[in-house]
Amino acid sequence: MSELFPDKKSVVKELIRALHTGADPDQVKERFRGVLREIGPLEISRAEEELIAEGMPMEQIRRLCDVHLAVLRESLEEPRSEPPPGHPIYILLKEHNLVRGFIEGMIPLLPRVEQARDYKAIENDLSKTGELLKHLEEYDKHKIREENSLFPFLEKHGVTQPPAIMWTEHDEQRREIKEAKQALEDRKALGFEEFREKLLPHLRNLVQLIPDHFYKEEHILFPTALELLDDAEWRETKESMNDLGYCYFTPEEAIGEKAELTRQVREEEAEMTFETGSMKIEELEAMLNTLPVDVTFVDKEDTVRYFSQPKERLFPRAKAIIGRKVQQCHPQKSVHAVERVLSDFKSGERDSAEFWIDLGERKVYIRYFAVRDKGGKYVGTLEVAQDITTLSKIEGEKRLLED
Repeated sequence: MSELFPDKKSVVKELIRALHTGADPDQVKERFRGVLREIGPLEISRAEEELIAEGMPMEQIRRLCDVHLAVLRESLEEPRSEPPPGHPIYILLKEHNLVRGFIEGMIPLLPRVEQARDYKAIENDLSKTGELLKHLEEYDKHKIREENSLFPFLEKHGVTQPPAIMWTEHDEQRREIKEAKQALEDRKALGFEEFREKLLPHLRNLVQLIPDHFYKEEHILFPTALELLDDAEWRETKESMNDLGYCYFTPEEAIGEKAELTRQVREEEAEMTFETGSMKIEELEAMLNTLPVDVTFVDKEDTVRYFSQPKERLFPRAKAIIGRKVQQCHPQKSVHAVERVLSDFKSGERDSAEFWIDLGERKVYIRYFAVRDKGGKYVGTLEVAQDITTLSKIEGEKRLLED
């Protein structure tokens, strides 16, 4: 390798910088031809990480991603061995193949919808579109598993920005799927031309976004994970994926065994002593899991330390997020709001924050509380999320044991 680029990561950084300043991709490829074949996914991940740390906007790297991947395509498409059935990456890859099939089924529908003159001419096509969008909605479980099971382990190895970029793309896909589905649901109230103009842009974006996203994951993110994570971490990743659940189209042969890891042994009789009483650890855990709310505790260093496990969680949580920075548990678009709340809690400017959202047909009330010790010192943040759909409709009174 030339003295100008003492390591492969430096080659990638210089390549991306050149593209950032508007250099022609073919010229860049020719300039780096001698070393491109030596560059692997890990070097690309580390280079993107460092460039963002040095001040290059993440969105800029994301926009350039397709271009620099095209330049690096030869090195990224070297044959690699596939992990065995049951391995988290094997499961994700099999799901990718099925989702690609849904996208391929959508492609021939686009020109027919575009050329039609009324609803009647494409009645069957619209029915097929609805079916495919239902599959893409289900594919959200795949994204949730990546965000909560795989990404935390990459972050523990110092790879934080590539997962953040992938999460941003997940949210972009979610918006397009939601808008396309809404257009289909609204069609009876819309004229055909208006409906078509509302639906087609989202479908076109999906048939482009999802395959491009899969390419990045399969040629950079997944190989990087396979290089960095050890066997114990893969077992924990699999357990988290099992907890979160699979898509209805995930093949059983891909999932393999669902055996859980052996839980850490602890003394069942051990007690926690408080100022107002004491409880056994198992009693305390059972009590917290019985509360009709999702509870999450983040310590003073912004690290997730605990979450409860009620029968029906409002938001997915996997054990892999324990030890993860809370900022990395949120999509990039909302990190600034999380930072603001934490900053206000730490400074003492406020002690709580609240908001409410519609989650499907449910109304969800979310509160954050600053946790302080007896001296008023900040020790962490408590998040409490509650389904208040029924509570918001309460009127009058109801006595205990009344039907």
